[in-house]
Amino acid sequence: MTTPSPPIELTGSASRWGDGPALPPGLSGQLAACAPVVTDEMCLAEASRDWWPLALQWSLDGEVPRRAGAVVRPRTTAEVAAIARLCHDHHVPLTTAGGRSGVCGASIPLHGGVVLDTTAMHGVLGVDDASLVVEVLPGTFGPDLENALRTDHGLTVGHWPQSMAISTVGGWVACRGAGQYSTRYGKIEDIVAGLEVVLADGRIIHTGGAPRAAAGPDLTQLFVGSEGTLGVITRVWLRAHRAPPAERRAAYRFPSFAAGLEACRVILRRGATPAVLRLYDEAESARGQGGDGTYAVMLVLDEGEPGLIDAVMAVVADTTANAGAQALGDDLVERWLGHRNDTSALQALTRQGFVVDTMEIAGRWSVLPAVFDAARAALLAIPHTKVASCHLSHSYSDGACLYFTFAALPPPDEREATYIALWDAGQQAIFAAGGNLSHHHGVGINRARFMPEALGPAFAVLQSVKDALDPHGILNPGKLGLSTPFGSTPWPV
Repeated sequence: MTTPSPPIELTGSASRWGDGPALPPGLSGQLAACAPVVTDEMCLAEASRDWWPLALQWSLDGEVPRRAGAVVRPRTTAEVAAIARLCHDHHVPLTTAGGRSGVCGASIPLHGGVVLDTTAMHGVLGVDDASLVVEVLPGTFGPDLENALRTDHGLTVGHWPQSMAISTVGGWVACRGAGQYSTRYGKIEDIVAGLEVVLADGRIIHTGGAPRAAAGPDLTQLFVGSEGTLGVITRVWLRAHRAPPAERRAAYRFPSFAAGLEACRVILRRGATPAVLRLYDEAESARGQGGDGTYAVMLVLDEGEPGLIDAVMAVVADTTANAGAQALGDDLVERWLGHRNDTSALQALTRQGFVVDTMEIAGRWSVLPAVFDAARAALLAIPHTKVASCHLSHSYSDGACLYFTFAALPPPDEREATYIALWDAGQQAIFAAGGNLSHHHGVGINRARFMPEALGPAFAVLQSVKDALDPHGILNPGKLGLSTPFGSTPWPV
């Protein structure tokens, strides 16, 4: 079984924002009667962090944002329900965590309390081969799911996030994740067919089940992307596919990112949906795709039935030829496959004192050129910024995801202020140009302050749903920008 991977060494167990309120007397014992409980200080600290880049530097300083009062590791839905009831009755924060691979701080116990670790709930429970639906527990890590499906059933769910090796099915659903093959298989909201969810007061509900049902609003989608603020996901039904029997690859060189962006749009407009359609700007092409800084590189990969992917790749070849692109060797795709999940650069830059992060957003094709220009200009205008680059990572008929990477090297006492300034400038530029808040990394702590602007008047509707389902506000408080009874959010300062 896969287990959570630490993002960087943790040199101490201090809470940067101070300890949260102590757990009520006797609660640890009551929790222990439900499931195994951990209270060791270093174990609590380790379970209270994720891959949020800003917090990586704090880890090197021996700090986590805030340490939980206890970690509980349930094995069944009934145990999760009992834990939720206890926290609900005692008005204690309950933060759900799985692989803790998120980069926005979503699994950090912002107000202390209890961390519910789902990783003891793992495994594939059933496969409906005729209907291509898989039943899986939320703490199942990506490689374990795919290995079981391919080895035992010849199936795949087609969800391949960069965090594949360190993320769980429940995390994919809770944070509305995307796999690198999403143009073929869809994002997780397209893949999930139904859920079992434990509500704040311990009630257990089921959503979904029948394909394209018309029994009122789709309640499954209410919990997809809710980041543990509305309920605890305890079982997931996913749509599966036959494991692909064939694969094709290609790479192309474009004179500019804008030219490649237009070619991607036309490929999707013509109905072709290659599993991977990635376009790197001039800077990223030079950094990782063998370029010299004067051209953009497109990588294409498709998989499935030979006849289908031949047709898709023919559309790609025709479109790129019409755009004047130059075909490159498909060894670039092989290189990408070998390094696509490598996160060592993040840790290395953090140890060198850099402020580094990624900002992935989505927008319609009509606004993406303006978003590309505006975001990079805004990021580069912040003092101490060394680089701001971009690639297109996921494409759809109506638009795509632009994935910005930025790095700055401020003085040590200006790291946090620089990080905040970069996010404020970049996100506001993206909003102004017509882009959204997030494509697949979610919101967590880092993007919470942007949520009212991102949703507009609909934000009040989300708050109303939160208040109805979680009247004591115990579920992952302080996330998604939602109000909390546990005091003000300590970040940003």
